[in-house]
Amino acid sequence: HAKLLEKKFWAAGTLNEGIDAMPKNSLFRALAETGQKASTNTTSLVGVSDWIGMQIAHQLEDANATLQGGVSFLGSVGSVSPFVGLFGTVWGIYHALMGIGAAGSATIDKVAGPIGEALIMTAFGLAVAIPAVLGYNTINRNNRLVVADLNRFANDLLAYFVTGARVAHKE
Repeated sequence: HAKLLEKKFWAAGTLNEGIDAMPKNSLFRALAETGQKASTNTTSLVGVSDWIGMQIAHQLEDANATLQGGVSFLGSVGSVSPFVGLFGTVWGIYHALMGIGAAGSATIDKVAGPIGEALIMTAFGLAVAIPAVLGYNTINRNNRLVVADLNRFANDLLAYFVTGARVAHKE
């Protein structure tokens, strides 16, 4: 998807056409718009290349923060939920032992219910943890790939805004 956006952008006749070829909510579009704005609002205190580079770097940081939204929550769910399930297991076993203590003997009717609940809680903990960890790993990997694409695009943009030409890449 990122490669297609970049191709559309660089194939456009003008910078504005390239920006318009990208979706409004695209992180790539935001980078291009930031570079365009920075190139028209330069300051005499900082060199053009440095100024545009700083503005694009700020936009990259914002993009990275956007990509990381929710990832920490998934990581927390994936790491905490097995312990919630384990707590349920301990609680169920505790209730089974309390039932045995109150009855004075270990009969199946005193043990089966609480132990069954304990096993269900363990299963719930695993049912939440496994997809959360898999989701976390998938999203984290995809985010790293997108950030790499964004960094490459940002470097190409900086070169374009400073030199007026795109740096050639081997495809």
